[in-house]
Amino acid sequence: MKIGFDAKRAFFNISGLGNYSRNVLRALYSYFPENEYVLYTPSVKGCLFKATEGKFIIKEPAGFIHRNFPGYWRSFSLAGQVKKDKPDIFHGLSHELPYNIHKSGIKTAVTVHDLIFLRFPHLYRYADRKIYQRKFRYACKIADLVIAVSKQTANDIKNFFGIDESRIKVIYQGCNPVFRKELNNAEKERIRKKYGFPESYVLYVGTIEERKNLLSLLKAMDAGKLKLPLVVIGARTGYYKKVKKYIDQSKEREVYFLESIVNEDLPAIYQAAYVFVYPSVFEGFGIPVIEALYSKTPVITSKYGCFPEAGGPSSLYVDPFNIEELADAIKRVVEDSGLRKRMASEGYGYVQKFNDNIVATNIINAYKNLLKSG
Repeated sequence: MKIGFDAKRAFFNISGLGNYSRNVLRALYSYFPENEYVLYTPSVKGCLFKATEGKFIIKEPAGFIHRNFPGYWRSFSLAGQVKKDKPDIFHGLSHELPYNIHKSGIKTAVTVHDLIFLRFPHLYRYADRKIYQRKFRYACKIADLVIAVSKQTANDIKNFFGIDESRIKVIYQGCNPVFRKELNNAEKERIRKKYGFPESYVLYVGTIEERKNLLSLLKAMDAGKLKLPLVVIGARTGYYKKVKKYIDQSKEREVYFLESIVNEDLPAIYQAAYVFVYPSVFEGFGIPVIEALYSKTPVITSKYGCFPEAGGPSSLYVDPFNIEELADAIKRVVEDSGLRKRMASEGYGYVQKFNDNIVATNIINAYKNLLKSG
């Protein structure tokens, strides 16, 4: 097969959609190298994804106008270029498809990660909501196949956009292979000293924004009189001011905010943590949850939405706004070494369903079925 991809996010997004795109492309080439993979991107300058020569064909905009207006090229001119290149399938990896590509005669797939902007509109600017709704709805409407990263997202696509469930397929995502390597104590200690965080701690990984609900975690640790420090890894938004104000006022908590952590160092931080707590209100999938499970770190997360799909039966689930419930869950895990070991072992077994070979096989089978459908 010859498969084209809207690969902009793989080259330029440091987390989230970028991680998904890079992981999918690596997995597909690793397990199905016989296929031809064409990556369409506005540029490769200063990019995050090093597409090794020979593995992928890279297509950038040609001509003065397209090079200087790459957004226009990606949205409105890319369909014409794809039609000339004649891939068997074109896959939009991040919610979008080029305008009019459904008229090219080429089969199309689009991955939709979440519709959070429709569930929680107050968290997004009005203009952004309108842009997302127009782009996402259009992509779902014209795609031959809509890939959802969770059952929760599949239900949202059906309910918000009215897409027939026969055109939607749930294919879970994986995470960076670096999280599958167990590190020795010396390596974990090296990383600890590099970033200056304590030996024992509770871990939070995620953007510091209202939806991910870090403030509830801080309140729960205070309510439960938990003395362990908290290590926080994530980019800061305006919500960080609320978090910092609470920390300054309570004076009860030792919090380490770590930034600019390279992916290769993250596994050591996960593996050394007592417990990973992810009190997010809503996600499309929740990659940090499976990163923690691959790291054999117990997980506490929200009982709502997609989280049980990612966390499996051995993680603990709470109402993310119930401070007492969250505090009790953290105390249980911190104080019970037997529970920690069981959660770590069983969680590691569960997360194998997200291995790259399984993800890649599911995607390739979806492509083949799409081509068979005529």
